[in-house]
Amino acid sequence: MTSSGMGRRYIEEARGRVALVRLASERGLWATVVREAQESVELFLKGAVRLVALEPARSHDVAEVLRRGADRFPSWFRAEVESLASISTELAGDRGLAFYGDERQELGPQDLYDATDAARALAQLERVAALCERLLAESPH
Repeated sequence: MTSSGMGRRYIEEARGRVALVRLASERGLWATVVREAQESVELFLKGAVRLVALEPARSHDVAEVLRRGADRFPSWFRAEVESLASISTELAGDRGLAFYGDERQELGPQDLYDATDAARALAQLERVAALCERLLAESPH
């Protein structure tokens, strides 16, 4: 499968997870919203970099590869790279805590995140999704 084909698959997978994030939000599962939003953002962004024939990072934070390959994206997407990189880094930093909690402080994930955190993560996900969906729609098939 081509890099572009993998990019499409990543974005399709991420697209399917957005509904799960919204469901978790409706149920008040704040840490789950943050965790699943991070995974979805990671997939969207790894899909985006594959669409422009870049190899995604072998980490959960896609920021560096986005910045390094910014010139490969259309100008409208390139203008968003710094913001997308910041979202990637921020959510990647929440990944472990949103899944495992803080064992040193004996706090579970649900003790560490609230509705405000979940709303922020969901808004970030929706922004990333919109940009990556547009990139996919404008990519040659």
